Amino acid sequence: MLKYALLGFLNYKPMTGYDLENYINISTGNFWHARLSQIYMTLKKLEQDGLVTSHVEPQEGRPDRRVYTITEAGRADLSAWLAEPLVELVPGKDPLLLKLFFARSIGKQAVLTQLRVQLELHRKQLEVYRRGLPPEAHEIVREQPELKPETLFWDATRRFGELYEEARVQWLEETIARIEAEFNDI
Repeated sequence: MLKYALLGFLNYKPMTGYDLENYINISTGNFWHARLSQIYMTLKKLEQDGLVTSHVEPQEGRPDRRVYTITEAGRADLSAWLAEPLVELVPGKDPLLLKLFFARSIGKQAVLTQLRVQLELHRKQLEVYRRGLPPEAHEIVREQPELKPETLFWDATRRFGELYEEARVQWLEETIARIEAEFNDI
């Protein structure tokens, strides 16, 4: 899937691997992230597959920049992937749920401590989402006004994050209350 994230960003404009990492961090990073090493490995494969090209831009006093550009084949691949419906649920992995499932043996206070830490983290993330699109997104649109229509879709993913965090906070509050009331250490 990183392949399509990179093609999607390169469909906006040519970028370096470092630029792509920054775009991911300020936009999809809350639901689709990648390390710089993964980005460069994937870009290399995309170039081998003819989905992107690259060229080197010399810089004075700094290392040269390798700039990647999506090809027509890359655009076609991205469009085909975007148009293909998702017809099954993608199972998720959640370490907190796995820990909670087996948590009886560590005792009430240890479980509550873990849940309260998570509650605080999710409350903070909820506040981030409630602030709307990050300022960097607005800067991108100022630099590339043709991307203004994209903000509808960017904001839809932000809104998903907001609703997800609201549900997660509610679930954590309920679970903490249940454990406080019902869990008796043996």
